Amino acid sequence: MTDTPEAQPPDSRGDDSVTRTLNLVGERWTMLILREAFFGVQRYGQFAQNLGIPRPTLSNRLGKLVDVGLLIRERYAGGPIRSDYEYRLTQAGLDLFPAIQILMEWGNTYLPDDPAGSGSTVAWTHDVCGSPTHPRLTCDQCGEPVTAHNVHLTGDTP
Repeated sequence: MTDTPEAQPPDSRGDDSVTRTLNLVGERWTMLILREAFFGVQRYGQFAQNLGIPRPTLSNRLGKLVDVGLLIRERYAGGPIRSDYEYRLTQAGLDLFPAIQILMEWGNTYLPDDPAGSGSTVAWTHDVCGSPTHPRLTCDQCGEPVTAHNVHLTGDTP
């Protein structure tokens, strides 16, 4: 199965924010490039090496991420002529961090490296206090945890 629009099932909700976001970042290489950017990778060669991605695909995806405003491309001093650019996350790109963090946490829980299911393979450490931390959605008004069982959609829904 391919990721072409023809292969996608029809969406009964139309062009909602989830559909628009997945159209932008839902392709496998795109999310992996963003993950690497969150890990501090900035240079083309490092993305290529870390991901094992075909270079034409990497060039295409980086260009798309720059075009949509998730990355900026900046020259850096002292680099070779043909690869003297760095790719840095914009504020829009940085704002995707919670999505990456939650996907990693879900994978640690439900798809651990160890087939015996011994737990997390990647951990987040909070720089401020030095403690391990786990992503958690909370209400921005009352601070209580937000789950699928205690929220509902409002606004235009079918």
